[in-house]
Amino acid sequence: MITVYTTRNCSYCRRIKAFLEAHQLDFTEVDLGDDLDGRIELTRRTGLMTFPQIFRDGEFLGDCMETQELLLGELAEEAEDVWVI
Repeated sequence: MITVYTTRNCSYCRRIKAFLEAHQLDFTEVDLGDDLDGRIELTRRTGLMTFPQIFRDGEFLGDCMETQELLLGELAEEAEDVWVI
C-alpha cells in the first residue's frame, strides 16, 4: 500500500497524486497540513521537512520526483515482462 503524506496548496503533492491515479496505483493520502505533531514525527522518520513524502508498505520511497522515477522504472519492467516470450 502506498501512503502519500501531503499538505494543502502543495503542487508536488497534486503532481504525485495525479501520477498515481493516472497509473491506477492505489494510495492513501494523509494530509498533515493541520497536524503539527504528525509533521514532527514524519520529519523524525525521514529527516525531511518537505512534502509530499511517499511510503510503500512502511518503506520510505522519497519525494515526488524520486518516487515517480522509481515507480516508472518498475512499471517499465512490468511492461517488458508482459512482452517477453
